[in-house]
Amino acid sequence: MRGLSDWTLSPEVVLPLAAALLLYAIGLARLWRRAERGRAGLRRGTLLFVAGWLSLAGALMSPLHEGGERSFALHMIEHELIMLVAALLLVAARPGAALLWAFPAGARRWLGGAGRWPIWPILTGPFVATAIQSAVMIGWHAPVLFDLALESEGWHIVQHLCFVAASLLFWWAMLHGSPGRGGRMVAALCLFVTSMVGGGLGALMALSNSPWYGPYAALGLTPEGLTPAEDQQLAGLIMWVPGGLYHLAAALWFLARSLGSEIQALDHRPGDRDRGGDGDEPSERDLPAPA
Repeated sequence: MRGLSDWTLSPEVVLPLAAALLLYAIGLARLWRRAERGRAGLRRGTLLFVAGWLSLAGALMSPLHEGGERSFALHMIEHELIMLVAALLLVAARPGAALLWAFPAGARRWLGGAGRWPIWPILTGPFVATAIQSAVMIGWHAPVLFDLALESEGWHIVQHLCFVAASLLFWWAMLHGSPGRGGRMVAALCLFVTSMVGGGLGALMALSNSPWYGPYAALGLTPEGLTPAEDQQLAGLIMWVPGGLYHLAAALWFLARSLGSEIQALDHRPGDRDRGGDGDEPSERDLPAPA
């Protein structure tokens, strides 16, 4: 039976997660009182944020994290939950407005202006965000860096911060970075490239007959009875097949949306009522702007 000792309750994990949830709750309460026509969007965003937060907290705090200390396959599942599930849900929630409204007016103005910094459009460009996530993914799975993260708790935290930041940036660029039909085609291309990068890295692990990472090799058999090489092959399969298919499915979704918009444009007749946008996301114009 699992006990509290199997859960990761260290302050460096619990406090940032609790702070993010508290800030979102405070900002949401303030927005809810001020929003007159945007409450449906707030409900949807809240559900997505809570689902993303629970996914992230589950990956970092549950016994899965502790199991990853003994099994590379479990460690890989933790990373996939962070980068594929939690990051996508949090970005889809569009939590920026709620988080901003948790702060005083002066801080809201300063933080809200960060989106106008020259570096932000560069970082959120789909090709740049894809390159950053690919570099983070490949770099942190290089044996020298992965061994460092396994042997040092501080570097392990840095590794997870890199995964979280890169995946949030990537999904933001995919969902919100380039609107319109052209943007969806670019997002489909970037997701296809990402599926090849992650899938290729996973395939190399799955097809290798020797373990890449010294600390896992030194542990011997996993609790499930797998040798270090078998454990790595299973981890590679997880990254290769489910991870690759996840990005490929997202690419096909964006491609289908783009083709659907093209067909709709061809069917458009003069005099038709302007629908006013894609209808992909609830409008934020009804929410109060940071004062």
